[in-house]
Amino acid sequence: MKHHHLAIGLAMACAAHGMTMAQGTTPGAASAAAPVVAPAPAAAPAAPTTPAAAQGADALEGKIAHYGSKFAGRRTASGERFNPGALTMAHNTLPFGTQVRVTNLANKRSVIARVNDRGPTTPGRIADLSTAAASRIGMLRAGIVEARLEVVSTPAAKAKRAGKA
Repeated sequence: MKHHHLAIGLAMACAAHGMTMAQGTTPGAASAAAPVVAPAPAAAPAAPTTPAAAQGADALEGKIAHYGSKFAGRRTASGERFNPGALTMAHNTLPFGTQVRVTNLANKRSVIARVNDRGPTTPGRIADLSTAAASRIGMLRAGIVEARLEVVSTPAAKAKRAGKA
């Protein structure tokens, strides 16, 4: 559960957009193991109880779009300039620098993109990709696709690994 805080953030993002976490747990599954003091909020996912469930805790499925060349050179929310040729993305809650595997659910193609911007601002969408990242997963023609987002690494995890080397 090294990304437990991200799992909570993704769960909150899912609830805000009317979506569910893409994991194999069902609400109430953990309640048989421990007495219930107070009912959990309806939007809260059950705690992962198996390694398989914990691995899926950082996954989110929903609609994604891409933003193109008209934004080239403009500053992103992280302060860097937008480069449509870079493998980057916008996400509302993940920390800047987070590496995310984005998989187009229609064709199963995936790309690892780095979060460097905030968005999307369109309701019902979970992320926006740069043109290069969108091209890699074959979504340029469609414009909007159903996708799965999986956190690969976070800036904090990279910093810890760098400190140990």
